Amino acid sequence: MHGMGMDMGGDRCNMNMLFTWDTTNLCIIFRWWHIRSTFSLIVSLLGVIAITAGYEAIRSLTRRYESWVEKQQGSITRRNQEEVGQRAHVVKAALYAFQYFYAFMLMLLFMTYNGWVMIAVGVGAFVGFLIFGKDTSVSKETACH
Repeated sequence: MHGMGMDMGGDRCNMNMLFTWDTTNLCIIFRWWHIRSTFSLIVSLLGVIAITAGYEAIRSLTRRYESWVEKQQGSITRRNQEEVGQRAHVVKAALYAFQYFYAFMLMLLFMTYNGWVMIAVGVGAFVGFLIFGKDTSVSKETACH
């Protein structure tokens, strides 16, 4: 029946609730991030690796900022310490919120239930930790954040 508004397949996003290795018609988080070919899958997997490694970069940046604040507080007057401490707390809260959001976006990547994307998340975590995690304990919680 023509004109009934039904999509009869082809080029559309598939949402899987079961594990899959599909390489086409996969949408990653957004409708516009649509995998239509093996090439777009490979480019997307490289993007997922970079995004996941970026999470470790943000964590590293936060650790460096906290270390910098501690050093600054040791070298300023007692009166200025409170002001610097309040400002630093706001910045740390913003960094924490950003990390929290970022972690849940990574969770959504994993929840595509696509094996290739899941592997890319793992590879990205490995690469990110290799580059940015030199001074980080491996025993970090593996929860979403």
